[in-house]
Amino acid sequence: MKVLYFDCSSGISGNMTLGALLEIVGDDNYLLDEIKKLNIDGYKIEISKKVKNGITGTHVDVILEHQHEEHHHGHEHHHHEHRNLNDVYSVIDNSSIDEKSKELSKRIFLRVAKAESKVHNKPLEEVHFHEVGAIDSIIDIVGTAILINKINPDKIISSIVNDGHGFIECAHGTMSVPVPATSEIFANSNVKFRQIDIDTELVTPTGAAIIAELAEKFTTLPAMTTEKIGWGAGSKDLKIPNVLKVYYGDKDVQEQNEKIAVIETNIDDCSGEILGYTQEEGK
Repeated sequence: MKVLYFDCSSGISGNMTLGALLEIVGDDNYLLDEIKKLNIDGYKIEISKKVKNGITGTHVDVILEHQHEEHHHGHEHHHHEHRNLNDVYSVIDNSSIDEKSKELSKRIFLRVAKAESKVHNKPLEEVHFHEVGAIDSIIDIVGTAILINKINPDKIISSIVNDGHGFIECAHGTMSVPVPATSEIFANSNVKFRQIDIDTELVTPTGAAIIAELAEKFTTLPAMTTEKIGWGAGSKDLKIPNVLKVYYGDKDVQEQNEKIAVIETNIDDCSGEILGYTQEEGK
């Protein structure tokens, strides 16, 4: 059984996920060619190696090209910044990426949108993806879905997800960590998470939605033989390495079936009627 195990001990973000999964797939162009099928422009993707506390990982940066032009022609690009869920869905639906990746992308986006809708007290269709920089999150989320379906694991497991603490600045002002959208995504899923002693955000809402959608269990690394490890480098320099480590390998299904529990008991002083009743109940 092929397993992907996400070690989120330094949190998780969209671009960390892309970096780690790219190392497992081992083909940058596969991702870039598939992403082109989305037919959106105004960005470029830079893939590089970054060293975090001595560990080298792959760093994926989505650079929005119109950032530099904004001064010249004010509002022309404004429509890029505010896409709602339906806009994002239609970008995904109108693309020629495979169906499984479309479906997975939409499920991840829905988790982000539901959380934002709760936090801002707005109906789902009015939620705008501006914080995540619409293009950014489309590429992070759709790219993740494309790579997951390329790897095609039988099972995805994650460690307990670590986030930091303290406060960060964002579009709406100062927020406490975990930021509201991330907290809501966690609350609406089976994610196990905790805070560790790092004074900043380690989990972005995109990262939270990805791991909430993908992982079926949050536990320590199971017994498996590892074929590959992907290291995704984050954007921060912290006292711990800001990397997402993803293991890809084989887990023996046999082992799981070998655990048998035997419960025995002596029945001394008991009438047949009670025993018969108890047996029926036990079924």
